[in-house]
Amino acid sequence: MNKPLVILILAFVAAFLLDVIFGSVLIPLEGLWNILIGEPVAHPAWERIVVNYRLPRAVTGVLAGSGLGLSGLYMQTFFRNPLAGPYVLGISAGASLGVALVVFGESLWLIFGIQFMSGLSMAVGAIIGSFLVFAVVLFFSTKVRDNTSLLIIGLMFSSATSAIVSILQFFSNPEDVQSYLIWTFGDLGSVTLSELQVLFPLIAMGWLGSIFLIKPLNIFLLGNQYAKNAGLNMTLAKYAVISVTALLSGTVTAYCGPIAFIGLATPHIARMILDTSDHRLLIPFVGFLGAIILMLCDVISRMPGLSHSLPLNAITSILGGPLVIWLIVKRGNISNSF
Repeated sequence: MNKPLVILILAFVAAFLLDVIFGSVLIPLEGLWNILIGEPVAHPAWERIVVNYRLPRAVTGVLAGSGLGLSGLYMQTFFRNPLAGPYVLGISAGASLGVALVVFGESLWLIFGIQFMSGLSMAVGAIIGSFLVFAVVLFFSTKVRDNTSLLIIGLMFSSATSAIVSILQFFSNPEDVQSYLIWTFGDLGSVTLSELQVLFPLIAMGWLGSIFLIKPLNIFLLGNQYAKNAGLNMTLAKYAVISVTALLSGTVTAYCGPIAFIGLATPHIARMILDTSDHRLLIPFVGFLGAIILMLCDVISRMPGLSHSLPLNAITSILGGPLVIWLIVKRGNISNSF
């Protein structure tokens, strides 16, 4: 077992434990162990906190971090663009529009006797919105031949849906605007145990689909012409990459909000650590690394003594930006990996 893999596994275990232990209530490691094995603890409230809040939050961090990291990796390889992230196809914008229609359209839905504003309804709205945008992008992918055109179409959809959300905000009351704004901050703690039963299999499906993307992604690095000469079914490979990315990023956005930085930066950090572009190594490494980074950011966002969590998006961007800049400067040229 090589050194980076050992460090990765140890860091993953440490990040998971920190995410469960730290918070407004500090739970000692001994207390956590007793809870996990069913032994009595000094404070009964610890068990409720761990079982009902901390463990689901940490598991959500694993699923969301890995999903965003992998979808960012796929988009960067597919478009051969180091600035591509999991949301370049407009999937996140579609999810945001779905949530906006649920939040800002509350008074309209009440006319028909439909009451929203629960966490589940916002997740459903996000899933429907991301799926509709995904369907449109998939349709246009059959009409354009080069990936750059598809990237531009995705960015245009993002701009259009963002404009619609802005219009909805303008005509909405301050309470609804605040609810939507809080959703955009990103949050792992809003996912319940019942919602994890949906989130987990969807992300697992994305991981399973990743196995079949290893060979196409490695061939994509050599260019479209080489891929055609190698006998790769470009249409099928394109549909597969887009579908897996939409599944991962759309699901994470639906349940956790649009979390920034993780999908963009994690693949670059993984490439620099491993010094390779081979997706046989990158896919598992990026998945675990994304989970580690997101869980550590979640720990920082609710350090002991804070009664409320800081916006997760703010933490990921504040910590992630300087880290990526330092890695780029140290390496010299980030495009060498493509």
